[in-house]
Amino acid sequence: MLKRILYAALLAIAIIIAAVAWNTLRLTSRQIEVKPAPPLALDRDAVAARLAGALKFRTISDAASGDTNAEEFTRMQAYLQQAFPRLHATLKREMVGHSMLFTWQGSDPQARPVMWLAHQDVVPVAPGTESSWQQPPFDGVVKDGFVWGRGSWDDKGSLVAQMEAVETLLASGYQPRATLYLGFGADEEVGGRRGAVEIARLLKSRGIKMDYILDEGMLVTQGIMSGVSKPVALIGVAEKGYASVNLSVETAPGHSSMPPQKTAIGMMSAALTDLERKQMPVELTGVAREMFDSIAPEMQGMNRVVLSNLWLFAPVVKKQLEQSAGTNAVLRTTTALTVIHAGNKDNVLPGRADAVVNFRVRPGDTVGGVMEHVKQTVNNDAVHAELDAGSSDPSRVSPVDSAQYTLINRTIREVFSDAAVAPGIVIGATDARHYKDVSDHVYRFSPVRAGPEDLSRFHGTNERIGINNYLEAVSFYVQLARNGK
Repeated sequence: MLKRILYAALLAIAIIIAAVAWNTLRLTSRQIEVKPAPPLALDRDAVAARLAGALKFRTISDAASGDTNAEEFTRMQAYLQQAFPRLHATLKREMVGHSMLFTWQGSDPQARPVMWLAHQDVVPVAPGTESSWQQPPFDGVVKDGFVWGRGSWDDKGSLVAQMEAVETLLASGYQPRATLYLGFGADEEVGGRRGAVEIARLLKSRGIKMDYILDEGMLVTQGIMSGVSKPVALIGVAEKGYASVNLSVETAPGHSSMPPQKTAIGMMSAALTDLERKQMPVELTGVAREMFDSIAPEMQGMNRVVLSNLWLFAPVVKKQLEQSAGTNAVLRTTTALTVIHAGNKDNVLPGRADAVVNFRVRPGDTVGGVMEHVKQTVNNDAVHAELDAGSSDPSRVSPVDSAQYTLINRTIREVFSDAAVAPGIVIGATDARHYKDVSDHVYRFSPVRAGPEDLSRFHGTNERIGINNYLEAVSFYVQLARNGK
């Protein structure tokens, strides 16, 4: 009997090893085979200088007022008109507040139009960090192979690259078959309510349905994804939702010399500790699973073996991935304790404690599900939970098995020929989410190369883009237009 059990166990192990080996060996690349796009003849210095010029304007948006820094937006728009004369002479420009909507009429009125998005506004420089910048953030300096300045990456780099691409195409006599719209919001960094929301409403009122929409989003990462030696270009097919939950506890205030068994601060602390300890589950499904399935064939060693056999290794993979802040954010609805207020004197027990917990909601979860999770986890009637008015569910997931996704995928492979392409989830918020009624195919990709040392530059210090990379970005938009026929 013991021998039979041993033989059965060995046979089971042998079968598992064989299955793992077979799955690993038969794994083939999902990458589209293409010829690299021919180099685009661009005046390197002039192209870099035009981007640098747009970085000199302090187009910092304000949630409270659409007229904050209005003069800076007006001055930048005048600069862009001077820098790209063909575009402004050919395309129709409409102003939606301080946002801009350009229309490049296509040759085929029956072809469904397409739309590229970018935004004019930038985030402010954190007070006290100005001296840490290698180049002043609003001087638009070209030096050491980079264009330096706030917005060079997010998102004037994309905006000016799109205009550069259109200007280049116009100079060559090109006209698109399908009408091309350019939507340049002026308040993306504070929610897009005056820009993207209003542009989308305008387009919807005209009955315009886009074949696809492309906004900023995921990047061409280098050395960030473990186990992959080549760059990985991720196309955002969805973005996470946003839910802030306001927590409050009210008790009778009192003297610190006679504290009760339960205080407002104590109950709030327990609630926050429970929420941070018991987070919503990690899910290796949907877009996240599709992303790893696309990347697995490009991996080497044990990473390839493990990701080729998620039927066996999924629990180990999930445990490993949730240790990293970046991959953890892709796989679950995240919980972040962001604000807390209580007390104003060291010998007084406060009668109220308030806190805010911010959740970024993964596709597959909902804001309603987040609220249910909060109530079950806190499990204390004294802690009141209220959903903030600015909360929203995750975006719809745009299909990867579509001609529109394939078009973007192919264009990336032609321009960034060393990169593997995969779908992904944008963990932040973009203007793209406001266009759900304008297109069923909304994608998010920024043609920006980024290594581990670059991630802190996003909304941080020493924002910059390599000139060679910026030329790639211009080439990407030119190629995307041409591929659209």
